[in-house]
Amino acid sequence: MSRLLLGVIRWYSGIGASAGVRSLASIPSLPSAVAEFVKGAVQECKPANVHVVTGTLEETANILAGLEKEGMIKKLPKYENCWLARTDPKDVARVESKTVIVTKNQRDTIPLPAEGVKSQLGNWMSESDWLKARVERFPGCMAGRTMYVIPFSMGPVGSALTKYGVQVTDSPYVVASMGIMTRMGTPVLKKLAEGEEFVRCQHSVGRPLPLRAPLVNSWPCNPDKVLITHLPDTRQILSFGSGYGGNSLLGKKCFALRIASRIAKDEGWLAEHMLILGITSPQGVKRYVAAAFPSACGKTNLAMMKPALPGWKVECVGDDIAWMKFDSQGKLRAINPENGFFGVAPGTSDKTNPYAMATIAKNTMFTNVGATSDEGVWWEGLDPPKTGITLTDWHGKTWKQGSVTPCAHPNSRFCAPAAQCPIIDPQWESEEGVPIDAIIFGGRRPEGWCYFYLYTSCHLNRFQVRTLTRPLQSLHFVFLQPFRGGLCWCVLDHCPAAEFEFASA
Repeated sequence: MSRLLLGVIRWYSGIGASAGVRSLASIPSLPSAVAEFVKGAVQECKPANVHVVTGTLEETANILAGLEKEGMIKKLPKYENCWLARTDPKDVARVESKTVIVTKNQRDTIPLPAEGVKSQLGNWMSESDWLKARVERFPGCMAGRTMYVIPFSMGPVGSALTKYGVQVTDSPYVVASMGIMTRMGTPVLKKLAEGEEFVRCQHSVGRPLPLRAPLVNSWPCNPDKVLITHLPDTRQILSFGSGYGGNSLLGKKCFALRIASRIAKDEGWLAEHMLILGITSPQGVKRYVAAAFPSACGKTNLAMMKPALPGWKVECVGDDIAWMKFDSQGKLRAINPENGFFGVAPGTSDKTNPYAMATIAKNTMFTNVGATSDEGVWWEGLDPPKTGITLTDWHGKTWKQGSVTPCAHPNSRFCAPAAQCPIIDPQWESEEGVPIDAIIFGGRRPEGWCYFYLYTSCHLNRFQVRTLTRPLQSLHFVFLQPFRGGLCWCVLDHCPAAEFEFASA
């Protein structure tokens, strides 16, 4: 793999050397390993400019102002520093069919299926097929655009559980969102200068300038060429063609679960699709719990639960990902590697999750939700707007209650800083991590299943974890059929350990 890749990089270096950035001399001093990575990306993608992200408030304000000027986002004066983005309708979700793991041996990525059968547990791509796909996509893909270099930290900077990354991207929307979801900028560069290893992340929307076709909603993407590639052996992620968060914010699922699970396997720790919460009893005894649920099964609502029982208190450490490792005393400790919440908006309300609603009241990027005529946002699950307030759907068209199509896309999102959560745990950024006292595994089965199981056998527990299920659904429709006189989710999707979409090793 390394020889083939080296050959391709040398080939890139030899062609069009005068195109794009003429010199890297204008780039601020970077740690040597980072500089080498950026140099290779510049030679391949041919951007017009390179900007190393510092993470300052002034820089963020300039990024947001530029996005607004380009028509990619709209300011929401009803709230403090909140913004609305509308994407191309073809770029609204993670594209699992175009998300691949590249390893030398297929068995290193997925179980070997019978001949003629496609594995349902991940997508493997051979090294040779990947190199062909790369040559078809990345050369010159950033022409006319600025390449942003984002040094970022997954976890508190300096923690022994933290891992670092550097993402290059031609999307300022990604820069703004990564500033919420990760710790990014100069403090991370200082750690990298000390020799810390980092995951190399390369992303492009795949629409070099000048454009050959007009954009939809001023949103650059290339849906016909989308490919999200993970190379666990070399700790690399390359994403092309999509600006949607799950495909472009490479610190999230791509790094924090897919690549991190391989790093964890090699180093002896765990990267899990789990929430982390602290729960305190009326007697003042506090325990920390990690809980694994497949996507769309309620992790965020559980992580921000408002207890109905008097005297109990729940505090949130994280709602999506947990990195866990045994300390020197044999105690399992966990951190939330993220710095923000990237949650599904529809269904979130003061009734279902009042703490989430308080969290997203400021400094939030909304994507593909509906808009109100008084410069606010709206989605299914919220109370109807007040009399006289009209709605615009996620396509930018007038919308009325009772319409066949939804106002907000079913996968519309909010991206908000975790520190704004009213019940954020005081230890959520602890460098040592919080001590885990229990782990819960769950799914979503409205019919035919008990609410709780307690297993006394490790063998039974491991089996049950690997047979987690959820109703089979897409982001566009839900399939219901009669069951015992009513409607039920009749088709089940198996999601082993809540990691179905994220297994990589």
